[in-house]
Amino acid sequence: MAFENFIKPDRTQELLQLAKNRILVMDGAMGTMLQDYKFTEEQFRGDRFARWNQDIKGNNDILNLTQPDTVKEIHAAFFDAGADIIETNTFSSTTIAQADYAMESIAFELNYQGARIASEAARKATDRDPSRPRFVAGAIGPTNRSASISPDVNNPGFRNVTFDDLRTAYGDAARALLLGGVDLLLVETIFDTLNAKAAVFAIDELFEELGTKVPVMISGTITDRSGRTLSGQTPTAFWYSVSHADPFSIGLNCALGAEEMRAHIDEISTVAPTLVCAYPNAGLPNEFGEYDESPAHMAGMLGEFARSGLVNVVGGCCGTTPAHIKEIVDAVSGVKPRVIPSRLQGLVA
Repeated sequence: MAFENFIKPDRTQELLQLAKNRILVMDGAMGTMLQDYKFTEEQFRGDRFARWNQDIKGNNDILNLTQPDTVKEIHAAFFDAGADIIETNTFSSTTIAQADYAMESIAFELNYQGARIASEAARKATDRDPSRPRFVAGAIGPTNRSASISPDVNNPGFRNVTFDDLRTAYGDAARALLLGGVDLLLVETIFDTLNAKAAVFAIDELFEELGTKVPVMISGTITDRSGRTLSGQTPTAFWYSVSHADPFSIGLNCALGAEEMRAHIDEISTVAPTLVCAYPNAGLPNEFGEYDESPAHMAGMLGEFARSGLVNVVGGCCGTTPAHIKEIVDAVSGVKPRVIPSRLQGLVA
């Protein structure tokens, strides 16, 4: 199919100006919302993939093509809840992740259409209230492979993906998201910093090629209460490993609830001379893999992050709904955003 070019101007300064005045709010969990629709295998497939040679239920990103109205409806619900920034439904839209469904060939299209759907939702929300600009972040997930860790416990030197494999996959995804009209790129849920470095490298190459750029958000994930990523880094080490990217924001998402994430966000806020972002899960998963933390409780925790001067951007990850985001918006409303410590100012371009 043909892809029209919708690349938008760099909105970094507009975002920075907004972030000086108030704490920005991201959306919640697209996956959580999609699960509530209980789509069948046939609904995931739609007409286009009716004869696909394997099951594709669970490939939420394919819904950009087979159930686009539902995806747009969810984006609109998060905007109605007060979100400033929504993420595209493209967490797994790399050729590497889509290989699980033998859908590598449509990864570019998934990103492009995900960007178009989200951009249309943002345009409509902005038209309803022009005083409040809305933004779309192109979500780039970590893939399901690690450049640093062997998947074979008996062969620690083995890798099932290379840096260049990741670089190519991330570059293709970022290109499609930019062509589809996103305002930012979000490299998120980073469990392996080497994967993230491949993404940053690919994005920088793309910016140079296109002669344009957009703000880049980088968000890692602390996998347990040890306070380290899966590849073994502390929040401080993670920041120093990606600081060369001069990101719009650095932060954490997923894996932990707000209470468990607080100390790690506090650590990042003391070392990063850029904006800090936190979008935790709605608590830790229960024995059924579900998330029980109420909107009021989660908002209370993120409100405390804000009042303690730790954050510039907040939102929700797994288990969070528009109800969570509405409460978070209320909790941070009127609270001054984090100010970069004076000893750190001037350390980034």
